[in-house]
Amino acid sequence: MSITIGSTDSVQTNTESAHAILTAKKAQSQQEIEGQMALKLIESASPEGAAMPAVGNSGHNINIKV
Repeated sequence: MSITIGSTDSVQTNTESAHAILTAKKAQSQQEIEGQMALKLIESASPEGAAMPAVGNSGHNINIKV
């Protein structure tokens, strides 16, 4: 068996394929995490929980002098 510089043997090709697959899986899982975070952000911005009832009279009247 001889090894030449610059040749692509099957071991190198398999290793490169394995790294490409692992990278693709990590990218997919990262996209899923970001998607879940985006959905939580959208849900938290819903108008149901955004408007809190006013408590007391402080801060309701603002006096502006021009």
